[in-house]
Amino acid sequence: MNESMSFAFELQQIQDYEFRVKFDWPGVPELTLDEPAPLGRASGPNAARLIGAAVANCLSSSLLFCMRKFKQSPGTLRAQVRGELARNERGRLRIGRFDVTIRLAEPASAIAHFDRCLAQFEDFCVVTESVRHGIAVGVRVVDADGAEVFAAGRAAA
Repeated sequence: MNESMSFAFELQQIQDYEFRVKFDWPGVPELTLDEPAPLGRASGPNAARLIGAAVANCLSSSLLFCMRKFKQSPGTLRAQVRGELARNERGRLRIGRFDVTIRLAEPASAIAHFDRCLAQFEDFCVVTESVRHGIAVGVRVVDADGAEVFAAGRAAA
């Protein structure tokens, strides 16, 4: 399958390390991102937290989709994420791991075909499987005059 879907949204710096995200969906509120102290003021989640939230959301949504596919009404799901930062061999901070716990609203025994959902829901989670196997990232830097001053990883124009 060689299917490509794309999306685009915009970030604008407010001050220091605080950015506002304007999503590409009408009616979706803007989101403030910020770094924790001492760099920022923690006025919103930082990028590592967003990745953790994306992983947990994708896993939860995938599990929910499977249960609903089997005509189940599982109640409200809850997910808890624990992220860990670690230093790499060059001493740079990186996301070392995420541990996600999804909590069901009812006993698993009450959910028909739950074993089938457990066997496949991770595989259908776009974000988690992308993060686990690495994500190719293209980067471009364009100055105020529109000149490209940096490009790496075959970033799209």
